[in-house]
Parts: sequence; C-alpha cells; structure tokens
Amino acid sequence: MPEHGTVLGRTRVKFCGLTRPGDVDAAVATGADALGFVLWPGSKRALDLERLAALADRVPAFVTRVGLFVDPDPELVARAAAHLDLLQFHGEESPDDCAAAPRPWIKALRMRDGLDLAAAARAYGGARALLLDAYRPGVPGGTGETFDWSRIPASLAKPVILAGGLSAANVAEAIAAVRPFAVDVSGGIESAPGRKDAERMAAFLRAVRQADA
Repeated sequence: MPEHGTVLGRTRVKFCGLTRPGDVDAAVATGADALGFVLWPGSKRALDLERLAALADRVPAFVTRVGLFVDPDPELVARAAAHLDLLQFHGEESPDDCAAAPRPWIKALRMRDGLDLAAAARAYGGARALLLDAYRPGVPGGTGETFDWSRIPASLAKPVILAGGLSAANVAEAIAAVRPFAVDVSGGIESAPGRKDAERMAAFLRAVRQADA
C-alpha cells in the first residue's frame, strides 16, 4: 500500500475557493482542516485583498488559511500574507520564487506527461508539501478533472496533497489508491463556481473519514 504522509490514519482536508462568509462558517463547522482563498484574477473564485481580509478574519485558530497564487507579483503576496498562514503557488514559480515567500508554502504541480515528481520534490525542497493536480494546457488549476493516480510514486520526499476532480463520490477511492497526507476540493463541494454547498461539504468530510476508518 503506498504511503504519502498520512499521519495517525487521518487524511487532512482542504476546502478551496471560498468566497462567501456563510461558506467559511459552514466549512469550519463541518471540520475542514484548511480553507483556500484564490488570489489569481483569472479565477471565477478570485478575491481582492479587502474580501480576503474579511473572510480570513472569520477563520478561528487551528484552521489553516491558505492563499492560492499563480505567478504573482511579490507585492501582492506580501500584502495578502498578513491574512494567511500558508501560501500555495500554482503557476510556473521557480524554487527561488517560492523560497522568497513571507510565509510557509506549498507547490502545486500539474501532472503533465513527463513530469518527474521525485526531481520536483528535490527542487522544491522548501515546500511543506506538494499539491498534485490534473493538467490541461493553458489552465493553471481548477479543471475539475482527475488524473491517473497510479502515476504518483509510492514514496516522495514531500507529503502529497491530492487535488483534481475530487468529490464525495470518488474521494474514498482516491485515498485508498494514493494514501495522501491531504485532499483538496473546490468544484466537488459547490452548487456553482464560488458557491459552496453545506451538504456537499459534509458529505465530502464523511467520505474521507469513512475511508480513513
């Protein structure tokens, strides 16, 4: 059975792309470990700094606030970091770009053909984890598509956060196949882009806990 960082049998859960105060409150109440806020203007779920601050201030202690960036201006990262605990770089950022970040960070990698995950883990040695997502040309993330989970080697130098097309219907299968440290979901818990659904969030968490059990 592959192991990619699951600790004490519990898979961590990140809900990404939150845009509304009520959704933040519901995600916290449901039991999410981390909440993701998109700071990339090309996303339907994008936030400006004012909205980020308002939403991030609702998040209590011990729930991690994650900011998602795509090849960002360092000034934006610096200003947003005041409201975040962890930074997620989802573009073509170099290891040096990421290392200059003012907060701990994770690196998202899109599973394009020929990607050497072991080499990427070495290159992004400062990352707290690698987030693995589906690849579609010209789209930095949020495709709503899965990828071939068997492409993930049984051992990496970094914890794996599994993303890409997850929902309550397939997350248990994904956990059994990959044994990731965490799973990341956005579209799979929405009624529309940026509008989270409390019942879908709860169903996703139940499926994760059942898979862990």
